[in-house]
Amino acid sequence: MNWICNSVEPRVMDDNMLKQAVGEQGLQEEAGQLAKQEGILFKDVLSLQLDFQNILRIDSLWQFENLRKLQLDNNVIERIEGLDSLTHLVWLDLSFNHIETIEGLDTLVNLEDLSLFNNRISKIDSLDALVKLQVLSLGNNLIGNMMNIIYLRRFKGLRALSLSGNPMARAEDYKMFVCAYLPDLVYLDFRRIDDHVKGLAEAKHQYSIDELKHREALIQARLEEEQAQREELEHHRAAFVEHLNGSFLFDSMYAEDAEGSKLASLDGVGELLEAYKDRFVIICLNIFEYGLKEHAKWKAELDTFNECVQEAVQENQAQGRQRVAAFEEQHWLCLSAIREESELTKVEMKIVEHSEAITELSGELTTLEMQLVEQLEETINLFERNIIDLVGLFTENVQSLMAQCRDLENHHHEKLLEISINTLEKIVKGELDEDLPDDVRVLFVDKDTIVNAVGASHDIHLLKIDNREDELVTRVNSWCTQLVDKIHRDEVTRNRKRVKEINQYIDHVQSDLDNLESSDFID
Repeated sequence: MNWICNSVEPRVMDDNMLKQAVGEQGLQEEAGQLAKQEGILFKDVLSLQLDFQNILRIDSLWQFENLRKLQLDNNVIERIEGLDSLTHLVWLDLSFNHIETIEGLDTLVNLEDLSLFNNRISKIDSLDALVKLQVLSLGNNLIGNMMNIIYLRRFKGLRALSLSGNPMARAEDYKMFVCAYLPDLVYLDFRRIDDHVKGLAEAKHQYSIDELKHREALIQARLEEEQAQREELEHHRAAFVEHLNGSFLFDSMYAEDAEGSKLASLDGVGELLEAYKDRFVIICLNIFEYGLKEHAKWKAELDTFNECVQEAVQENQAQGRQRVAAFEEQHWLCLSAIREESELTKVEMKIVEHSEAITELSGELTTLEMQLVEQLEETINLFERNIIDLVGLFTENVQSLMAQCRDLENHHHEKLLEISINTLEKIVKGELDEDLPDDVRVLFVDKDTIVNAVGASHDIHLLKIDNREDELVTRVNSWCTQLVDKIHRDEVTRNRKRVKEINQYIDHVQSDLDNLESSDFID
């Protein structure tokens, strides 16, 4: 392979290099036009050419947030880095560099064309985020394993692939293998793939491909199932009832309860524990189903509120546009009339009249906005009361259900203590028929020991119940508070923006009049 070799000191990107590159792209280029302006707005640059710059390290590109095309070929770049902010990038050329590993592309979700031609890459990977990839150039690298082709099957939109110049491309079955395993490919090594070749390739590798498709189908099914589970859990979490649709809370009570697990081996405790678990899980399921039901109510309430706000804003804006349209028609007529009037007294009178019309328009638009503010304030306050009442009722009912869990735990504790004391008495009298394990027998040395063991188990269970209740109540109250606060903040922001728009428009039409007065009627 032939890489660039020269005596020029390798460079790292900086602002000076970037400004120069933007400015040198020519007056016909958009970037060049921007460079002519005072202060270059890198965020407005769509295409950037940085080839043959002896660049060693990619840096300082975060400002080019809207960049679509980036040319970095024919440099001495060793690592793919510094591209995280270029999420709109569609075309990237990193050919003729010193890159050994594909990396640093995880945020480039819109990339369609990637060239890594003539580098030192030995493995095709780390391209998963490039879901829109259509063209991939990896020719003249060090890729030797044909299994790299299998990795590219995930890119359903890939149509053009270049791999010539790699060790794998010298294999006798290279072309057939690629065509068989990438059936949607249109161009390979810059040549269109013949349909006849595709047919032969598919027939030759039919058995292996069928096996691969079967494995891929299984993997896809598993991924879809995992995704569905994640989405379901997220839905449950949004309703604050995750992991309450089963025995998770009950199981967690015993996960750290060593004494409780030991006491489960006592005669009669197994049946007691099973009945306790069944009733406990039923209550958890009641909380879970109630939470989903209430979450749906909250969502419906929020959707209704947003629709009301949107409808009010749109109606108000329509009235404002109607009033502005009527004014502008008169505005231009009035300005024309002033220009055509030759008598100074009448000119001054018309200017005063039109200035009053502008003031009147400002008052009308401001009044419209004040009316909207009052309307939305009433709507927001109503929603706030409703959502707070709904959340308050929810937490009250959840706390009531959690109290039932505590009642069950207290009842279980009493029964377990009763069985434990009876067991101790039988041990003391020598009447115990069963042979207890050693780790259980040590709990029955005296009454205080067994009472403390049962009590410790009870405390752990109550703490788990209390913590789950506190977590749920805290989270739902925090969500409600943050939601209401955001709605108020959004309304303040909307109002300020609208007032600014009104003021800017009034200033604009007033300046039309002022400019006319100062330029056309100065002696």
